[in-house]
Amino acid sequence: MRLGYLHLPRFPLQRRLVESRSWVGRPAVLWEMIRGGKRITFASQAAQGAGVRPGMTLSEATAREASLLQAPHLPEETFEALLGLGESLLTLSPAFQVDDPEGLWLDASATHLSGGEEGWGEAVLAQVESQGLQGRVVLADQAFTARALARVEGLAVRAIPPGAEAEALAPLSWRVLAEGMKGTFLDGLERMGLTTVAELASLPPGALLTRGGTQGLLLQRRALGLDRAPFVPTPLPEKLEERLSFDWPATVLEPMLFGLKTLVDRLCARLSGRRRAAMRVGLTLELEGGDAALLSISLARPTRAAKLLLELVRHRLDGVSLEAPVVALVLSVEEEGPDPGHQLLLGAGPDGEAALEVVLSRLAGALGDEALGTVALRDHHRPERAVQAEPFRPPSHPTGLGLIPPDRTLDGAGPQASPTEQSRPSRLLTPPVRLEVQLRGESLLGVRLSGGWKRTLGLAGPERLAGEWWGKDAYARDYYRACLEGVGWVWLFRDARDGGFFLHGLFD
Repeated sequence: MRLGYLHLPRFPLQRRLVESRSWVGRPAVLWEMIRGGKRITFASQAAQGAGVRPGMTLSEATAREASLLQAPHLPEETFEALLGLGESLLTLSPAFQVDDPEGLWLDASATHLSGGEEGWGEAVLAQVESQGLQGRVVLADQAFTARALARVEGLAVRAIPPGAEAEALAPLSWRVLAEGMKGTFLDGLERMGLTTVAELASLPPGALLTRGGTQGLLLQRRALGLDRAPFVPTPLPEKLEERLSFDWPATVLEPMLFGLKTLVDRLCARLSGRRRAAMRVGLTLELEGGDAALLSISLARPTRAAKLLLELVRHRLDGVSLEAPVVALVLSVEEEGPDPGHQLLLGAGPDGEAALEVVLSRLAGALGDEALGTVALRDHHRPERAVQAEPFRPPSHPTGLGLIPPDRTLDGAGPQASPTEQSRPSRLLTPPVRLEVQLRGESLLGVRLSGGWKRTLGLAGPERLAGEWWGKDAYARDYYRACLEGVGWVWLFRDARDGGFFLHGLFD
């Protein structure tokens, strides 16, 4: 099995620099509590230039660089961040394994779909760089070989041919083989004057096994590129969520928007990797003092477009009043569905109906989800029960390579059916409204509506509907489609029981 290893040098610090503009170019470190003291785990290049090194205590580091920026390194957040990055790469790799805290193993069995292994590696790095990160990719048959070379390799992408692992590892320091090992055996190898993997590989296997036991055997196998560590894909979390904490509490919208863009980009990249789309997202504003404000954003249609989602979230924040400054943001997908990707018509722009989606989502956010709906037909013989309200979704695009359906013209306008050809109106009145009418024999001359008489310009019908004669709700009606002066086409009926006329619907 071909594996790719993505190495992200000082990943927790890289991620911090993406989230905090004030850290860029400054001496900065992340620390952990180790043996009761704060010790440096990651240091920026500027900090290393000032003499700060991982393993130092925080007090030693600040003594070397007084302007040092520092923050705690939280391993659980690093793991979650690597997990999210791996999800965004699922469009290139069917599975990944997190190697906390600086890397990912990727299933590279489908590199032929990306122009070969070199092209696949470049595509992986392009996706990583789009999130503001830097890394290196090495492809090999062995997981250990790929990781060892990625950590020291100068090339951005390198593919090791099958069977060439030992040759690729030979010039490296033998210390790269001893990762995670301790003991006097390693000190003994140091005293022997060994420097490279090739020198270690040339030692007799029996001597290594005798003096080092399982450690010696493992070193030899790694040196020969024979370590077949299993690839165990990391399971995906059920909930998609991204979190960002501010360096200091935010009291205005601008720093929040910068953080939101980062969260939205990450969330949409993860949705793309899963081939899913968001239908509803939740934004939690964590406030100074421990309180939180919860906002929910409904989308007019499922989407994973970062630009659209950011615009909707920004609009939702307009006019929000908070009791305290914001210290952190949490963006999560509350409802998701399949990605409704569609083929654009020839000549259609990539934005499609983005403007319509923004308007519809704004209406839903301002008026509530129940205020935005559409009418759908039901299979029922009684007219007032033959329609039902459903959540509104913009019409889907026709499929195919820009083919125009037979009922549409190139400019998007198709033949319009007259109301007399439509079976039912788009709007029904519940209950029907009794009308005052003018008749000449059986001919309908006019209708009193909205405080005035409306002359009948056209009439089609009748369509006789009757049913439920066995119960108290029996009905018998003659329906007409009438065109009224100043109103347009309406749907009315004459009740066969008392001869009265009723307005039941309007054609849009």
